[in-house]
Amino acid sequence: MKYDVKDIKLAGAGKQLIEWAEREMPVLRLIQKRFAKEKPLKGVTLAACLHVTSETANLMRTLKAGGADVYLAASNPLSPNDAVAAALVKEYGIPTFAIKGEDNKTYFKHLNAVLDVKPNMTMDDGADLVSLLHTTRKELLAGVVGSNEETTTGVIRLRAMEKDKALKIPVLAVNDNMTKHMFDNRYGTGQSTLDGVIRATNILLAGRNFVVVGYGWCGRGLASRAEGMGSHVIVCEVDPVKALEARMDGYRVMPLVEAIAIADIVVTVTGDKHIIDVAHIKAAKDGVVLANSGHFDVEINKVAMKKMAKSIRTVRPFVEEYVIGKKKIYLLAEGRLVNLGSAEGHPASVMDMSFAGQALGSEYMWDNKGKFENRVYALPPEVDQEIARIKLKSEGVEIDALTAEQKEYLASWKEGT
Repeated sequence: MKYDVKDIKLAGAGKQLIEWAEREMPVLRLIQKRFAKEKPLKGVTLAACLHVTSETANLMRTLKAGGADVYLAASNPLSPNDAVAAALVKEYGIPTFAIKGEDNKTYFKHLNAVLDVKPNMTMDDGADLVSLLHTTRKELLAGVVGSNEETTTGVIRLRAMEKDKALKIPVLAVNDNMTKHMFDNRYGTGQSTLDGVIRATNILLAGRNFVVVGYGWCGRGLASRAEGMGSHVIVCEVDPVKALEARMDGYRVMPLVEAIAIADIVVTVTGDKHIIDVAHIKAAKDGVVLANSGHFDVEINKVAMKKMAKSIRTVRPFVEEYVIGKKKIYLLAEGRLVNLGSAEGHPASVMDMSFAGQALGSEYMWDNKGKFENRVYALPPEVDQEIARIKLKSEGVEIDALTAEQKEYLASWKEGT
């Protein structure tokens, strides 16, 4: 088996992490149990580009149980857990190509390694595999049934490709599942981003000005959690509706160039480029901590920061000090995903729902191969509802059901006042 991990001897520790995460993933466990019996993915060769975490390992195990031949590469150079990567290879026989801190050359070598197996299905977190398929690996496109996309940034890229008629395969936007973005993006990103900031800096959040740039589902979750830790939360937005929502949720709203001048911590969660740019760096308060929880490391203009800096040094693991003029600015996790760069990412119980969507999405794609156009699709609502139903059941929660009379009323237009 071909693979590329930091140290295969870490496999034992990785197996313990994977088993610990599995405890908190009851939905995926049930899907894995069914997959092992039914083998719905028999005949699938799946190349995945995801964050190599203990939660992802359980998704890979589920797909393999379903009959798929699975190959995994990291979707971010700082996100792999080296012990988990080793365990996937040694304990579970899943070829994995991921090393924490890998450079860009190695990163793309790993992506190409999982494409070298000529997959007929892909799975992405950020659309890097799909991008490669449409550029340097076009010869593989004809054999690909479709792909699943995990995150907002990837869906944005894919919808842009669809709009330009550049998308040559169908894609399921798993990110758009209600059980994904309402829970993973909000509760997962909210908690794990704060975890990353705190682990990297060990600073007290209570009483600090905490700026959240972007008030989508991730921003909402982050603002809520920062407020819960006692921070004074400021939201920066370009969308007037979201800005109004943040205002009515009780947060201060102002332009970033004003907010950064009084900020102690600034976290970007937008999915866009150069959100923190030269003007913001010049206006920044001395000692401000900058972090990004969007998928790619382009939200903070690191190139401009390096040009402006008199000196740069690492003062703590995953904390770089930039001396710019008379002030110091601290950048966390190289401007990459702070929740995975300096912490462990989302809690397993949240990823359970997201990865249930990935597993069921793969089954849905394979069952309906040849029926899709080259577009971005959402999973059917009943799949979302089934995931939520299993999740509630696993927590011992029961809910009401509509009576026949109520269903008839909702379906009728004749009865009213």
